[in-house]
Amino acid sequence: MALSEADLALYRHTGHLTVPGLFDQRTTDALIEDIQAWGEAFLAELPPAQRAWYVDGGVKARSVLRKLDNPHHHRAAVRELARTPALVALVEQFIGPGVSVYFSQIFFKPPEGGGPKPAHQDNFYFGPNDEEGVVTAWIALDDATLENGCLYFGDGSNQGPVYAHVAPADEPYNLQLPPEILARQPMSPAPVRRGGVSFHHGNTFHQSAPNLSTRWRRACALHYVNAHTFFEHPALPYDDTLKLRIS
Repeated sequence: MALSEADLALYRHTGHLTVPGLFDQRTTDALIEDIQAWGEAFLAELPPAQRAWYVDGGVKARSVLRKLDNPHHHRAAVRELARTPALVALVEQFIGPGVSVYFSQIFFKPPEGGGPKPAHQDNFYFGPNDEEGVVTAWIALDDATLENGCLYFGDGSNQGPVYAHVAPADEPYNLQLPPEILARQPMSPAPVRRGGVSFHHGNTFHQSAPNLSTRWRRACALHYVNAHTFFEHPALPYDDTLKLRIS
């Protein structure tokens, strides 16, 4: 699979690009089954001190995870996903050859209360030595719609700087763009059907709304770097020994 020059130009201009139908339903169903089982086991053993980091505060009726970190390290199914030739070929068109997954996440966004994610830039979290050397592949495992909390992007924000982020006093992990910066940047929704992949530049503003629907909005985010890029001054701790060489 190859992107056209128009596709790449659009990505460079807006900072994001959606490629539909990269993964079939059998693949997404199998991955959902795997991560749900992992999530249940993880939640059962989660110490109380770490619940604020992982449990979705928007769902009041039950305890449910909002995310899990580094599935590419913990789950063989995600490693297989990350090595999918069609996906890797697209990633290399964005950031060049010799790519690795440096960090990854599962986002659960459960129905009936799955919480929002405030606007942020991945490159503030990651602090890479090369801002052009990072691309996120956000893989929709369910349809991501306006109703269940799809991503919103700040078109063209990839062409600007990485801004200092702030966080609520009780949520130091929830780093976000300051309101005065965000007020100058319109945000546009980017729905994705299941199996599609939304790629975005590390500088691109993005956020998601709460899931007030009755449907899940699960996704897998793979943060790829090229051969010479690493997290030089990250805002949160990342374990670079978990980096997975792909090509």
